[in-house]
This record gives sequence, C-alpha cells and structure tokens, in this order.
Amino acid sequence: MTEAKERHRQAGDADSGPDSKRWLALYVLCGGMLMIVLDATIVNVALADIQTDLGFTASGLAWVVNGYLISFGGLLMLAGRLGDLIGRRTMFLSGLVVFTLASALCGAAVNEVTLIAARFLQGIGGAMTSAVILGMIFAMFPDPREQAKAIGRYAFVASAGGAIGLLLGGFLTALDWRLIFLVNVPIGIAVGLGALKILDKDKGAGLKNGADVPGAVLITAALMLGVYTIVKPAAEFGWTDPVTLGLGAAALVLLAGFIAREATATTPLMPLKIFRSRNLSGANAIQVLTVAGMFGMFFMGSLYLKQVLGYSPIQLGTAFFPVAAIMGLLSVRYSEHLVMRFGARKVLIPGLTLILIALLWLTQAPVDGNYWLNIFGPMVLFGTGAGLAFPSLMNLAMSGVEPQEAGLASGLANTTMQVGGALGLAVLATLSASRTEHLLTDGVVPNEALTSGFHLAFWIGAALVVAALVAAVVVLKSVPAQSHGPQDDLDDELLLEAEVASERTAI
Repeated sequence: MTEAKERHRQAGDADSGPDSKRWLALYVLCGGMLMIVLDATIVNVALADIQTDLGFTASGLAWVVNGYLISFGGLLMLAGRLGDLIGRRTMFLSGLVVFTLASALCGAAVNEVTLIAARFLQGIGGAMTSAVILGMIFAMFPDPREQAKAIGRYAFVASAGGAIGLLLGGFLTALDWRLIFLVNVPIGIAVGLGALKILDKDKGAGLKNGADVPGAVLITAALMLGVYTIVKPAAEFGWTDPVTLGLGAAALVLLAGFIAREATATTPLMPLKIFRSRNLSGANAIQVLTVAGMFGMFFMGSLYLKQVLGYSPIQLGTAFFPVAAIMGLLSVRYSEHLVMRFGARKVLIPGLTLILIALLWLTQAPVDGNYWLNIFGPMVLFGTGAGLAFPSLMNLAMSGVEPQEAGLASGLANTTMQVGGALGLAVLATLSASRTEHLLTDGVVPNEALTSGFHLAFWIGAALVVAALVAAVVVLKSVPAQSHGPQDDLDDELLLEAEVASERTAI
C-alpha cells in the first residue's frame, strides 16, 4: 500500500514537481491548437457582417471559409511529416509565425481579394502549427496514465474549440468583426514566447530520411484538389455535376499516384506500413464520419437558431456553451480515468451513441422551437458524447506508432478531422439547401421549408454516426484496460487526493 501511495503521490505531483515543465509545455501546445481550431468556426458568426462591410458577393463570401479549409486540409499531412524530419518544435514555431501574421492581415483586409488571400495564408500557418502537436504530446508523455491525461486536455481543445468559437465569435462580432482575427495576434505572440522558453529543441530525422519531393507534391495536390472539390463545385453544382466528377476523379488519380510512389520510394514521405494498425486506420475513418455528422449540429444547428428562431450572434454563441463546458469537464477531468479503466474502444462506443441520440433529437426540432425543450438536451448529449469519444479517438489514432512517425500520425489525425468537416459541410449544406428550395417551390412557407431542410441534414448526420459506430464495433481492436478491481478504485482515490493536495500546495 505504501508503494501505491508513493506511486500516486508522484503522479499527482506531476503538475507541480520536477516534471512541471512538460505540463506547461502541454498548455502552450493546447493554446496554439485552440487558436487554430477557434478560427475554423469563429468566422461563421461574422460572415454577414463581413459581407456588408467589404461588399462580398454571395459566392465570394464562401471563400472566406473555403480558402482556409483548402490550404489547411491540404497541407496537414505534409506538415506533419516535415515536422518529423526538420524538428516538430521548429515546425510549430514557424507555423505560429505564419498564422499570427496572416491573422493580422485578415483583420486589416480592405476588400475580397486581400481577405481571401490572408485566409489562405492562415490555413497554411494553421496546418504547420497543428500538424505536429499530437506527436509532440505523445513524445512528452510516454507513461500511459499521463498520456491519457494529456490527450484528454488536447482532445477537449481540438473538439470543443468549434463550440467555443461560436460562443466567442458572437461577442466579438457584436463589437467588430475584425476582432475575430485580431484577437489571434496577442495570443499567437504569447504562445510563441512560451514555446521558445518551454518547448525542448528536437533535431528531427533529417530531410535525407524522408525528403520525398514527388510524394509531397502528389499528396498535397490530391488533398487540396479534393477539399476544393468538396467545398466548391460539389456544394454549388451538386455531386453528379461533370465538373465535380472530373475534379473528384483527378484528386483520386493524384492520390493513387501518391500511394504508388510511397510503395516504391526509398525514403517515402509517408511509410504505408503505418496503416497496418487496425486501430490507427479505424480511428481515422471513424473520425471522418463522426466529424462529418457533427457538422450537422454545429453548422446546421447554428443556422436553425439564427434563421428560424431568430437568435442574435451573442444568443447563438451562448446556446452552444453547454457543449464546450461539458466537453471540458469530461476531457480534462474524467476521460483519462475512463480510458485507463475500460480502454479507449469501450469509452468511444457510448460516446458515439450519445452523439447519435442528440442528432436524432434535433430531427424533431419544430419551427417554433424552445431552447430548453428542443436544443438544450441535444447540447448536453453532444458535449457528453464528444467528451467521451474524441479523447478515445486520439489515443487510438496514435496507437502503435513509432516515435519517428508520431508527427505523421498526428498530421493524419488532424487531416481526417478537417476532411471530415469539409465533407460534412458540403454534403449537409447542399442537401439541406436543395430540400429547402424544393419545398419553397411547392409553396411551403420559408420557416417550415428551412426547418425541413435542417431536419434532413440532422438525419444524414445521424446516418454518418451510425456508420462510425459500426466501424468502431467491427474494425477496432480492444486494448487491455490499465486498471481493474477494488485495489485500483483505491488507487484512483489516492491519485485524486494527491492531485488535490498538489493543487493546494501550488496555491
């Protein structure tokens, strides 16, 4: 028992003892990730104000979002691999500089061209910064319990950032839409200074060990063209339009060329052996489906609140607060213990189930919906489900990865999240709008037509999460839990007591 107490005393003192630098480094990395994730959604609240102020056309306005998604999603895998080769700290800091400068340019934009160009540059910086974070976390926390705790914090930032972005965006837009970009400047400077002081330098494997230029060109072109196809022609002209089909086919050809290249290259950019892990491959596939489905809540849900229920930007942001709050509580405080006790797969499945129930609940939201009756419940379920699911997915997506390939796996996990978001946005928005237009043509009143279109999006989102659940049950392998039985219950209590004592000492 004395040994158990000492072991847990040391684990509980991790945040304030000799290893405190690692935890400070984690918070610096999460600060950088939060800034990146916020920017993916915060802009949506301000689009109407941006259109009015800068004179955007309807088609041009979409590029405020699309320009960021294309460069961000297209460069994540390349940035992750380059981080392995030149050093993840170097890649993180370089991306932070690019993102911060681009944010300042966005805030100073005077017309369509300057804002879209700055958003594209923001995406490049965001990819460089975020692609290596997960790999750095796994390198810093090799112990399974500490790793699960660290991943819980990261997963909260990576997944709840969308809800926080909507909340923060509402308040900042009420003051001035430019603040949604300019707020990144002081945050970026603070995170950069913290990273210079706290993050340890790492050499990387060297470009000669993976400087596959043809492979880099092929995968970057494939991803950027694929994301462009999803967010532009597919959304505007439909999935069966010749332009959509042609560009989609071209993206697949480039992807096939990349796979062929990596199978034969002496120093491949992405060693294909990484996909031998069922859990890594399965987790990334599940993440694509889950994030695509959740966009039914974040984007279609926000449109329902704004266009049907008439919410202001501040009301809209506040409505999503339960999602962020519950995800934060679970991810930061409890996900570690659940994953360690039951295993990531067993925690993931209930989380996905709760997300599914929330989407099904939203399919019943009426034209004259009430927040507490029709919205609050799904928000609670979303926050709970995502707080359970995403930390588990992050653990599974990095399972069995060699240290020298952690940046690649991190970039891949971020890529599947962004591609899932772009796919979900394009599919759900296109089909929802088509449904609404069809009903308006038939003489249905606007609010009823809009609500029906949103219902269709929620049903499709639910179907995507069902597919994710099936993949979780069929593809993923169970990983032995790290603790079982009464003794471990006592150990967890000792750990909790140690953490509380540590926090009191720090105070």
